Amino acid sequence: MNAHPDPRSSAPQPHVVVVGAGIVGLCVAWHLAKRGARVSIFDPNPPGSGCSSGNAGALSAGSVVPLAMPGLLRDVPGMLLNSHAPLHIPIHYWMQAMPWLVRFVSAARPSRVSKIAEALSKLHHSAIESHRQILSELDALDLMQTNGQLYVYRNQSQLRKDRQTWALRRLHGVRAEEVTRADIDVLEPLVGVDYQHGIFLPDQGMSLNPLRHATTIADGLRRRGAIFFDEAVHRLHLNGRRVAGVDGAAGFTKADLVVVSAGAWSTTLLRPLGYRIPLESQRGYHIDFPNAGVKLSRPVIPADRKVFLSPMETGLRVAGTVEFGGLDAPPSRERAHLLVHDLSAVVPTANTDGHEPFWMGHRPCLPDSLPVLGKSERYGDLWFAFGHGHLGLTASAITGDLIARSILKERADIDMRPYSAERFK
Repeated sequence: MNAHPDPRSSAPQPHVVVVGAGIVGLCVAWHLAKRGARVSIFDPNPPGSGCSSGNAGALSAGSVVPLAMPGLLRDVPGMLLNSHAPLHIPIHYWMQAMPWLVRFVSAARPSRVSKIAEALSKLHHSAIESHRQILSELDALDLMQTNGQLYVYRNQSQLRKDRQTWALRRLHGVRAEEVTRADIDVLEPLVGVDYQHGIFLPDQGMSLNPLRHATTIADGLRRRGAIFFDEAVHRLHLNGRRVAGVDGAAGFTKADLVVVSAGAWSTTLLRPLGYRIPLESQRGYHIDFPNAGVKLSRPVIPADRKVFLSPMETGLRVAGTVEFGGLDAPPSRERAHLLVHDLSAVVPTANTDGHEPFWMGHRPCLPDSLPVLGKSERYGDLWFAFGHGHLGLTASAITGDLIARSILKERADIDMRPYSAERFK
């Protein structure tokens, strides 16, 4: 017995259930609905209210460098022992995180890094154009800014440590211009004088309000006839080796196809189907400073602190500081308030009083920095779009286009094999 009506009654196009109303799921739904598919989106939380609202807003088409790079092993002790490190794993979580870390270190082999960078480059290179297309159709281009991103360094020694990273970006066609302190004074004069060197990426951009970005797409989906169900999906409903629909809080909903795009919760649904995908929640934090008293023109990224300082519609946002800890542990106030010190160190004239309460969310990260995209090879009518890590906003629009094209048997310009779930055996 169906708790929800069967939306397939007379439609020539398929009825697709998208599990997850984050920015990736919304973009998948958008591109499907735009092509005439009948779409239902399931999520117990409001559209875009998780990591899709809590990110740094960066649209980083030039993000081709995986998190795991050669020389990684020397950083692992800091992750485990230093509670103030940009990426920290608390003692109680060491054993649970160890299998992920082993795969993470393995992904840092030079030959593997080269292949991962190639796959990231193909996925991200048209990210900004893909977002511009959606926002233009929604008459919401005011959400997007494309005047670059600025990475700053205290000295040449810090910059030299990242030479491999910038060489890899340039190899994949990313414009990355080395700048002096005089250039920083022109681009972002409020950055403290301790930062004497920088790399300017003129072709990168940002969303000025990630939550409004997501809700604008959700509103557009409703106008196209998509249906939102504010309930969790507890189980993927099988008919033999095919997925026939989903079991939600209100019962069974039939579907021609199901796309799992539930972020860090995706593997909870897939584990009963035999998938053992090493998805880990990297718990990220941000603090908004609506009364900072300073104005940046673009995202500023201090290399020594691994945070983004992003000028939002709602104020100056400082986002970063990642920790492992699973989906259920409470957030760490100590970790969050490192961001206050980060702002003071980078923009000394900023007012850090009266900031908003801190936010914490679950970024879905895989050890090789590649998402899981495409069709299941084990079950018919099952598709994946999750695991983008820190780049969910960046990759969401192009991911939506790729998944919709593949589902509706249009030509996709990217080889999807590097993102297959089957790479994890």
